[in-house]
Amino acid sequence: MTNSQPTWLVVVSVERGIFCHLGLICTSVLFAYPLGNPLMITARQKVLAHLKKTRTASAREIARALNMSAPNVRHHLGILESDGRLEVTSIHQRGGRGRPEKMYSLSQSALGDNLSVLADALLNSKVNLEAVGERIAQSQGLVGFANQPMSRRLFLLVEKLNEMHYQARWEAGAEGPRVIFGRCPFAKIIERHPELCKIDVSMLEMSLGRPIVQFTKAESNIHGSCPFVFRVG
Repeated sequence: MTNSQPTWLVVVSVERGIFCHLGLICTSVLFAYPLGNPLMITARQKVLAHLKKTRTASAREIARALNMSAPNVRHHLGILESDGRLEVTSIHQRGGRGRPEKMYSLSQSALGDNLSVLADALLNSKVNLEAVGERIAQSQGLVGFANQPMSRRLFLLVEKLNEMHYQARWEAGAEGPRVIFGRCPFAKIIERHPELCKIDVSMLEMSLGRPIVQFTKAESNIHGSCPFVFRVG
């Protein structure tokens, strides 16, 4: 018996973004499906393509535009929303009668962004990442803890970091407290630009008023998480 790998249909959007002055064309994967059920692929492809064109639409509007039944459209919308390709942008009452309608649009992850282009353009020039980290610490309220006991400083720091999507925590250690990030907010570009970790070190030093030593976690890294631990000196 031969184990064959599935063939995937990948649809991308190609757009010139705000960086077109650099001569760059940005592409993002709009959706991908394993080939095998053409009817399901075609239906969801049509829904996504329609929302790409109209930006927002209700199930009723999509059904009318694509000549599909409303229950069928709602079924596909539910699946596309659950796997992160669509999002509900608003709910409103249609003409003051009937049940409220959900308005759908492509999610930000499906639309893509120019973050990697921006990072390449900036980081390939002479950027002082330590100074960037200090400015972020000041602008995000990570400073002003110096007169607090270290445990209190760490508590306040973790609170602020979690507002910035780090999923941070701290723990005591034999050589000093350690700050651990559950995820890396720069995960999309960190592989190409590992030097961005200098920003985190600089932020922590600015906030805690102590030197920070960065070292790699012993356990294997999970995709999207930060592979480092930051020890307070």
